[in-house]
Amino acid sequence: MDVLEDYTGHVSPGGPAARRTLDALTITKVSVGPMDNNAYLLVCRATNEGLLIDAAADPERLSDVVGHEVDRPRLKTVVTTHRHQDHWGALGAVAGANGSNTIAHAADADVLPIPPDVLVGHGDVVNVGEVPLTVIHLRGHTPGSIALLYRDPTGHAHLFTGDSLFPGGPGRTTSPEDFKSLMDDLETRVFGELPDDTWFYPGHGDDSTLGAERPKLGEWRLRGW
Repeated sequence: MDVLEDYTGHVSPGGPAARRTLDALTITKVSVGPMDNNAYLLVCRATNEGLLIDAAADPERLSDVVGHEVDRPRLKTVVTTHRHQDHWGALGAVAGANGSNTIAHAADADVLPIPPDVLVGHGDVVNVGEVPLTVIHLRGHTPGSIALLYRDPTGHAHLFTGDSLFPGGPGRTTSPEDFKSLMDDLETRVFGELPDDTWFYPGHGDDSTLGAERPKLGEWRLRGW
């Protein structure tokens, strides 16, 4: 698979992956499946250990992202951001092929095709090699939706939001109560805690920054979605 090193946050179905290289971590984004799901391969540069966020679909394509060379990363962990099937369609195949540990929030674990090896909650830390990722529980899109936060000590923060936050609004909810819950969590746990230069990576589509979206929070509240 071709991998573009000029990272913009945009990838296309069937197109090349895109890699962002940080001091301690690489982030490779690829689009998979019929719903244009984003999957993210994070690799610790010190240990060559890998973590995949959302084994959504196309296990062969995800395998190509990990690579087939002798020095390819060891895919130790697969994290599922939430219970919707388009985010775990390749979970069993990818975890089985790589002997990976699987991680999810307890509130969404019961519908996954394989029981998670590790259940996480708000504030827990998941490590990819020497790099810590903090779990942020964002209740509303699903009961157990989570985001993963990497606070890069040499740059800005990086936030992987699943389907809880997109450029232009929060993820879909099915009741006013769920919408309020998600907006409350986004405002307190994300926008209330993180600076504008935080780059976020959603479950579908292009990336954005919190600064680009922050002025729209009131508009999102008023429109109700």
